[in-house]
Amino acid sequence: MRRGWGPDPDAFAALLCDWCLEVKPGQQVLVAMPLRALPLVRALHVALLERDAWPVIRLSPAELAEDFYRHAREAHLDGFPSLDLLDVQTADAVVGIEAPSNTRALASTDPALIARAARARKPIQEARLALRWCGTIWPTPALAQQAGMGEREYAEFVTRALFLDRPDAIAAWRELSARQQRLVDRLSTAHEIHIEAPGTDLRLRVDGRTWINSNGKRNMPSGEVFTGPIEASAAGTIRFTIPSSPRGVEVSGVELTFDRGKVVKARADRGEDYLRSALAIDDGAAFLGELGIGTNTGIDRPTGAILLDEKMAGTVHLALGRSYPETGGTNVSALHWDLICDLREGGRMGVDGQVLNENGRFVE
Repeated sequence: MRRGWGPDPDAFAALLCDWCLEVKPGQQVLVAMPLRALPLVRALHVALLERDAWPVIRLSPAELAEDFYRHAREAHLDGFPSLDLLDVQTADAVVGIEAPSNTRALASTDPALIARAARARKPIQEARLALRWCGTIWPTPALAQQAGMGEREYAEFVTRALFLDRPDAIAAWRELSARQQRLVDRLSTAHEIHIEAPGTDLRLRVDGRTWINSNGKRNMPSGEVFTGPIEASAAGTIRFTIPSSPRGVEVSGVELTFDRGKVVKARADRGEDYLRSALAIDDGAAFLGELGIGTNTGIDRPTGAILLDEKMAGTVHLALGRSYPETGGTNVSALHWDLICDLREGGRMGVDGQVLNENGRFVE
């Protein structure tokens, strides 16, 4: 396996098996393998075998996505191969790995086609979310370039985000989990959340909803607590100051205005066509499915990869579309798009009139 700078594949694979998935003998673990993630997948293959589990490796090259949208027929856009669903239905756990060779591969693809295919594949997504799953990331030159870093710098950044620079990564994740649980306990009786920042004044309700301690059991890296806001409660405007790149399409400067939970006004400095297409995917796309608070201090700057950026300490994110049922959220949609608001410069989050986070720091 590869050694040197960046994540150690063996240590990374052990973290995925023992902390994220808690792999048991006899389980079938479905691994979707991008071409550039081979070092991690090889290590994960060995780690699963050593734990008496079945590694089920499926090649999943991101490089094929552009060709798909260019050449797909009507049936391809409005359906899916039954084998894709069968794979998920017969697995015990699923690992997805982000490792693109070009983060802008779909920049010129019609957003309506992407939304259409996502809507058709909703049964696969629902089946996957019903399993033990983990989404993770493997450093590539394209991701480093997107983050504005050199390859070595980026790989070391991801290593820190994973806590693989610590003497005992699992102990570090256990410690973060304990800190986040204290935050969950604090929020468990909350009724109203008030988010304020430049261009932002948004209120929403969370009473009766469950807060989740996202401690690396599903995303790796992780570092957030989240819930599903009451669907008809969001009121006001929020400006998302950190750009996102859904499906490789750059979207920045998103500003949304809500009334009775629904987006009634939407604009973006860049990528507004994609924003409007996403909101039109289905009836649930214009409502919120998630409110999350980032806590991972190993992630100290945006990189363009949502898996990392939404966990950044000092930020809050809202997701348009699908709720996670375990939060008590009921919004149904083929969309789940996380958008991030940075609180570190003049931002504040209040809970029932008390300040929880100011300028990116929690207030005791």
